[in-house]
Amino acid sequence: MTRVRVGILGYDGVAAINVVGPLEAFSNAFRTERAGESVPCYEVVVIACNSDRFVTDTGVTFHASPWQPSDQPFDTIIVPGGRGMRCDRVVSQVATWINSNAITSRRVASVCTGVYGLAATGLLDGHRVTTHWQNAMDVASRFPKLQVEESALVVKDGKFYSAAGATAGIDLALFLIDEDFGRDIAIAVARKLLVYIRRDGGQEQYSEPANTQLHVGPEPYQPHTRLGKVVGWINEHLADDLRLEILAKRALLSKRDFVHQFTHTFGVPPGLFVKNLRFNEARRRLMSGDRPTLVARSVGFSDPAYFVQEFRRRFGMLPHDYQRRFGLTHEEKPAPRRRNRFSKQNASAVHPADTNHNRPHITSFTRSIRRHTPTDTHSAAATT
Repeated sequence: MTRVRVGILGYDGVAAINVVGPLEAFSNAFRTERAGESVPCYEVVVIACNSDRFVTDTGVTFHASPWQPSDQPFDTIIVPGGRGMRCDRVVSQVATWINSNAITSRRVASVCTGVYGLAATGLLDGHRVTTHWQNAMDVASRFPKLQVEESALVVKDGKFYSAAGATAGIDLALFLIDEDFGRDIAIAVARKLLVYIRRDGGQEQYSEPANTQLHVGPEPYQPHTRLGKVVGWINEHLADDLRLEILAKRALLSKRDFVHQFTHTFGVPPGLFVKNLRFNEARRRLMSGDRPTLVARSVGFSDPAYFVQEFRRRFGMLPHDYQRRFGLTHEEKPAPRRRNRFSKQNASAVHPADTNHNRPHITSFTRSIRRHTPTDTHSAAATT
């Protein structure tokens, strides 16, 4: 087999880790030929849009290979993210370069905010993508033809791949190595880099749960409207019975009208909305050191076993493991505090990026940024 040619695109303001992470993973992939010789799997080229060097957002200068239209095409193109993607000029440069090269490439992938440059080409329209959870709502707003899955670490849709932020560029590279040369070589690279071949769960486990996180729909949240008051009440009564008929009665609406108006305003049906709030508050309490069984009941789950099962489906780990990984130590544990009041925040979706091997199935919940049709509204009005 010949080496797979990979081009990692650089530009001023790129995040160094988005470049170096995939670069190290691909560069450490070797296969053994029949003669016993170890040979590299990839030819990795760091290139710049329109010069022979670029400066990262942390001031590191990369000397890149200047690109010429006559150069050998790349099998795979990696578009890293970085603060430079907040500049329209840089986005335009990157999009122009991608349009000139993507047609001859087998795969095109973005890391973090690199999705801005790739989406600006129009090539991603209608495709599923992911990015860092902090940027997902902005990406969905700027590029409404995309389906943004905020909590996924890696998403593949056709020839297009996307990864979340920072170290997720390594997850992406391992995913591609597995595709190209098999799991054994991908595992060997993961072992050398001291990372997991597949991480449990998605980005949602890393996101900040201190504030109420919501998927806000096409209308802004207004706390003094009829629905706004209902939401404020829900947030203060998460342990209560919050079935659909009770919420509709409180809003002085029929169940049908309540579901329709609520979903249009907040982007998700009431049942899912309530469940999202409950799990968000549960994560915050687990991080504060509360016992999982007490947390379950305090946010409205009367059956602790069901809470554990659903928590694992969402976050890829048991509540005890989440608390051990993200919770405060005994010395750091703060005094108990009152539950946060409602505030509008970004949301995200848990979606498995690939086939999990003996790992919990992560189901898409809060963090799937999607559009609801009237049909979706009624079919998705699940009970709380």
